[in-house]
Amino acid sequence: MSVSVRIQQQLGDFSLDVAFESDGGVTALFGPSGSGKTSVINAIAGLAQPDKGHIRLGEQVLFDSAKGTFVQPHKRRVGYVFQEPRLFPHMSVAQNIAYGHPRQQPPTHRDAGVAALGIAHLLDRSPRDLSGGEAQRVAIARALSSEPHVLLMDEPLAALDEARKAEFLPYLHQLVARTSIPVFYVSHAMSEVAQLADNLVVLREGRVARAGPLGDILADPAAICDIGVREAGAILNVTVTRANDSDGLSELATSRGRLFLPPVHAEDGSAMRVRIRASDVILSKDRPDGLSALNILPCTVTQVHEGQGPGVAVALTSGGDSLIARITRRSARAMGLRAGLSCYAVIKSVSVAPADLGGRGAA
Repeated sequence: MSVSVRIQQQLGDFSLDVAFESDGGVTALFGPSGSGKTSVINAIAGLAQPDKGHIRLGEQVLFDSAKGTFVQPHKRRVGYVFQEPRLFPHMSVAQNIAYGHPRQQPPTHRDAGVAALGIAHLLDRSPRDLSGGEAQRVAIARALSSEPHVLLMDEPLAALDEARKAEFLPYLHQLVARTSIPVFYVSHAMSEVAQLADNLVVLREGRVARAGPLGDILADPAAICDIGVREAGAILNVTVTRANDSDGLSELATSRGRLFLPPVHAEDGSAMRVRIRASDVILSKDRPDGLSALNILPCTVTQVHEGQGPGVAVALTSGGDSLIARITRRSARAMGLRAGLSCYAVIKSVSVAPADLGGRGAA
């Protein structure tokens, strides 16, 4: 389902002026705190009315200032998941989920949500007996039970520690795979975005800095200034060859070679995404020998992007995949890097964090 958002709103001293479109799937709103992410999804939910613009969900017009259209929040069929689960403590899990479905309709999304989120065994429990990750899964199931036309998620993992996030993300993958409703996912953690999103909207100070397919933006070296130097990195689409090798590593097949990385929680033959940070890629003009690094992929330079500082972002293709390397300008000049040059990308196995492993194959 296509989504079109073009809104302007003055919020005290903060000015929101945002325009983007997507073809459905998961659209991530990414940016630092105060960039306008929550303001955008509040406008989609109808919790705030913009001054100008429009919000269209497929053929449905939720807001159009030129025509005087503003659909009230309770008529928008929107599911909203907040940072905190906000479950009713006096109700069981099943009752919390059912609360979001007052109409006498087939509970299609409710059943799909319970199955995808793995909470069927929790239905008789009280919210006080749930872990943080379990409670958040119940909150998502409750949002889905309202049969929403769109699902809004405002940093749903913000209250979870890294271990709980790693436990929670596979359920979100299943949810996205089993439901067809558009999802807007707010986050300032690129590791989450890279695993879940199809489309990416990068916000800075109430404006859209970048918008488009996730893979295209992350593979663009010019986008590093918007993504952030530490977060920048492209996505490889891989197939799990051996999830658990004898030495504790997983073997993954790329379009031009193999990767040996920390253990992945996936079955052999399954497709997944791996985010390789730009700062973790070393380049060599010749195939290196005698290195401790296990991952060496043949590449072709497609672009060398020089920023204001000493760093240079190098865009690479490796078969059908894209990579980005961030090296010094001195190194780039010494190597004579230019578009069309063949080289090798070297990636240490231990440099890839567990949070960067997982997700669906890129859309």
